[in-house]
Amino acid sequence: MAWFRSVVASVVCLGLSAMVSAQPALLVVNQGDATVSVVDAATAKQVATIHEAVTGVHAHEAAVSPDGRTAYLPVYGSTGVGKPGIDGHEMLVVDLASHTITHRVDFGHSVRPHCAIYNRTSGLLYVTTELDNAVTEIDPKTLKIVGKVPTGQAQSHMLALSRDGRRGYTANVGPGTVSVLDMAERRTIAVIPISAKTQRIALSNDDRMAFTSDQTRPRLAVIDTATNKVKAWVALPGLGYGTAPTPDGRSLLVAVPATGQVAVVDLGTLKVVRTIAVPSAPQEILVRPDGKVAYVSCNTSGKVAAINLADWKVQSLIGAGPGADGLAWAR
Repeated sequence: MAWFRSVVASVVCLGLSAMVSAQPALLVVNQGDATVSVVDAATAKQVATIHEAVTGVHAHEAAVSPDGRTAYLPVYGSTGVGKPGIDGHEMLVVDLASHTITHRVDFGHSVRPHCAIYNRTSGLLYVTTELDNAVTEIDPKTLKIVGKVPTGQAQSHMLALSRDGRRGYTANVGPGTVSVLDMAERRTIAVIPISAKTQRIALSNDDRMAFTSDQTRPRLAVIDTATNKVKAWVALPGLGYGTAPTPDGRSLLVAVPATGQVAVVDLGTLKVVRTIAVPSAPQEILVRPDGKVAYVSCNTSGKVAAINLADWKVQSLIGAGPGADGLAWAR
């Protein structure tokens, strides 16, 4: 396990702020100013800011290597999914001990790279590349592109992996579908229709269910991964967004941006059993590895809400940056 060492540094060319921390950290990707906030998990305070050192474009999501030493930031572009703007073509590689950008992976053309996930089984880094209708494979040791997994759909925005790393699921926003992928054989197994538009994707802890939010009606699609069909719909208090299961497998947390809430779905009954008020426009949810806290990025407020999963209450609000979005855990 890699732990952050006390660092007091200022790198002018990259605009990196100083960090003094000896604790695991939460990374918050801020779209508004193209930065990444480094939050000390013990104090729930931002201790450093990493500037992406890019012009006119920004990252939306981040991934961290299993040893906690390296962060990967796909630079999506200047806009949101399906909207006109500058299309990103690279991924930044950040050394988390020094907070310096050490490498840039160029995809060779505009691809709008978005969601990065480290596959612990294959040792590969997967990045959704929307304009290629694919998930691109990168060898994190050489930082070379080694393959692509076609999704068969446009706007493959987010990716979820099964626990064994063999199956992938992408939420394809504009088509309103979910692609089921064989990651080893690099092929599309199925395309599941959801609605006219869908967002985000997550899996239950046992990989039996996949979840994605309908963007035309306030409901959550529950996909049976054995049949690759929608088996149920869960009514939500508003249009859903990011989701995350609790470690005990009993609940699913769903961000509801329009109402400023996190809805808690009982996975036994597939019903919302409570809602938790958070700052405006909650986006992404990340459950801490110890299972005690869920972090919720709240976009328009620039805050991250830390929810205590023992009593379902917000225990702290963490200041991040404007347009707080993607979350990643660095140990």
